[in-house]
Amino acid sequence: MMSPRAFPLFFVAGTAVVCFAGSVGFAEAVFADESVSQHVTREDANQFHNEQQDDPYVAVPLAERVTEPARKWRRGAFLSVQVNVDGAGNNIVDDAANEPSIAVDLTDSSNVAIGWRQFDTITSNFRQAGWSSTSDSGATWTASVINPGVFRSDPVLDSDSQGNFYYNSLSVPGGTFTCDVFRSFDGGATWDDGVFAAGGDKQWMAIDRSGGLGDGHIYSNWSEFASCCGPTSFVRSTDGGDSYESPISIPRQPFWGTTAVGPNGDTYVSGNDGGGITVVKSTTLKDPGLAPAFDSDVTVDLGGNPRASAGPNPGGLLGQIWVAVDNSLGPRSGWVYVLASVNPPGADPLDIHMVRSEDGGATWSAPVRVNDDAGDNNAWQWFGTLSVAPNGRLDAIWVDTRADSGGFDSELYYASSEDGGITWSANRAVSPAFDPSLGYPQQNKIGDYYDMVSEDEFVHIAYTATFNGEQDVYYLRLPTNGNIFDDGFESGTTDEWSATVP
Repeated sequence: MMSPRAFPLFFVAGTAVVCFAGSVGFAEAVFADESVSQHVTREDANQFHNEQQDDPYVAVPLAERVTEPARKWRRGAFLSVQVNVDGAGNNIVDDAANEPSIAVDLTDSSNVAIGWRQFDTITSNFRQAGWSSTSDSGATWTASVINPGVFRSDPVLDSDSQGNFYYNSLSVPGGTFTCDVFRSFDGGATWDDGVFAAGGDKQWMAIDRSGGLGDGHIYSNWSEFASCCGPTSFVRSTDGGDSYESPISIPRQPFWGTTAVGPNGDTYVSGNDGGGITVVKSTTLKDPGLAPAFDSDVTVDLGGNPRASAGPNPGGLLGQIWVAVDNSLGPRSGWVYVLASVNPPGADPLDIHMVRSEDGGATWSAPVRVNDDAGDNNAWQWFGTLSVAPNGRLDAIWVDTRADSGGFDSELYYASSEDGGITWSANRAVSPAFDPSLGYPQQNKIGDYYDMVSEDEFVHIAYTATFNGEQDVYYLRLPTNGNIFDDGFESGTTDEWSATVP
């Protein structure tokens, strides 16, 4: 059960600096009305960012770090491997890692990189750009930080068609929100010095892997409320990240969403526009000879509204608004999907809902509920995350409190769809339960998102959990070969999970 520690939280509201002391921080106050499923307004979002540096960097010498063997946590047949480890592969005690993002080399998926917000000590909320990479399908990991001692946040990773990795990282030099994109050409083993990419808070990046005119283009959208460049909050690179064009404004200025590219290079940006959920589309960003612009914007009804600063994540988002596109050669090629954790009508606090568009985002289906628990059990399905496999299968993950009646202890859940999201598989818990309130690094949240990448036979998942009594990042290579549910265990039984030391 959740027992938030009491500490002051600072945030910028207009030009005034405000402090709330005690166990209820600013976020609960700003978003108190979210309990009745109201939209997050632009005024709310203008106040909701904690990415400014509050605490100084606290160096923790290697000789002073307390370590223990990094355990692999098993739920039935599903093995989660810790990735934020030291050079010997050990867990570092009393640090924290959250907000993971993942990139997979789709030419050789044994190569994976994960980035996260690295807190060297939970006594300070100073964070750095943590990363880890594997070349053996996740069996072993090598971890470090980009720019040691430099404040960085909001990691977003992706890969291009050649298997190169890109790490978009937010910094706040002099209090100005900017982003740099670092590149790795060796599977995440090393990273270059980074390229300035304009940017701002809660940016999300996508890379064109269509093989068409825009292949290799990089796109990023962020919140205008914490931005380098005022209302211009979208940027494009047409040269593989060697440089980035001047940012442009985007219709409706969506925030707290993601970006995706379709099979013909069309680009979609999802997010909250202050009054609802919107999807913005461009058919021309793929053409480097044309000035970047967007063609259309559409309101999407998910049957509920996203929430922030409530329940199991009192100082953060309860999930992003995910947009994804079917890039297969199958019958649903080009279909567009939007999924999020939303507050539906009634007493249920949060569900996973998804809608689809079969005509390139012009019109949208009625929302489909992905989670299959009873709708009146007060369960939170939070951090809903979506990806689409090359064969067109839809994969969804989230963290779920259904097994902790009246509480916030959470388990990672998975479901898939083979028919474009019309129907979904039975939900399956794929991790042990954990208490999300443990190990707060001087901010009362476990980050704002998880991330995943789908292949035909596997889903690569990066998520944060507190199995060790602190916030750590885990990698789960989830098989999707049709036998995922045939591991001899029944969901919810007490003998279904265990911790093992390699």
